[in-house]
Amino acid sequence: MSLSLEEQTRIDLAVAFRIVAHLGMHEAVANHFSAAVSADGKQFLINPKWMHFSRIRASDLLLLNADDASNKDNPQVDATAWSIHGQLHQQLPHVRVAMHLHPVYSTAVSTMENPHIPPIDQNTARYFNRVSVDTMFGGMADTVAEGERLVGLLKNNSRLLMGNHGVMVTGTDIGMAFDDIWTLERACQILVTAWSTGRPLNILSDEVAEKTARDWEKFADFSRQHFEEMKALMIKQDPSVLD
Repeated sequence: MSLSLEEQTRIDLAVAFRIVAHLGMHEAVANHFSAAVSADGKQFLINPKWMHFSRIRASDLLLLNADDASNKDNPQVDATAWSIHGQLHQQLPHVRVAMHLHPVYSTAVSTMENPHIPPIDQNTARYFNRVSVDTMFGGMADTVAEGERLVGLLKNNSRLLMGNHGVMVTGTDIGMAFDDIWTLERACQILVTAWSTGRPLNILSDEVAEKTARDWEKFADFSRQHFEEMKALMIKQDPSVLD
């Protein structure tokens, strides 16, 4: 029996939380992922307030409407989640998935005076001229105005390096978004490790970096299969994610 879009999205999103917990990229009981389940993008699933990623099941995910302002008063909805993801799904119908995290290396890069990811290998080159940067951190993103500001910074990019804060990746499906945020953190790990040597970086030319970034954009099946392999691992490890 085939699953509905919402049922399948619930499973895949719950699995994404488990994978990120397994990889140690979570922030205790903070951070949020969301996924649209309606054609206009305004009906979306998101994790409930302060539930650890490692425990989230498909049935735990909240179904919200981005046009319903009363969600800010729902005790199950985190204020920052509503501010960021509510505005994103209200304003950007093409965004089907959004993942916001504070992983160690990406967040470390976000704290630099000039936050950027220079292309020094094929992972970092994936993000050449393809990441928006926010340098106006003003505290917890818990207002609609702040959500609007952050969403506006994405412009034509699907990634936002949030200065002094963390990262957000958006995508057309959960597999693509997961592989993207995983590779972004790996890229920043490589970058921070290279910086830590104190030696000059051998930065790729713009031509090579652009070619590499375009090659990455051809690998959608690779990204989705990465997710499917991790999904199988998580389900085998703990089938309760499907509940």
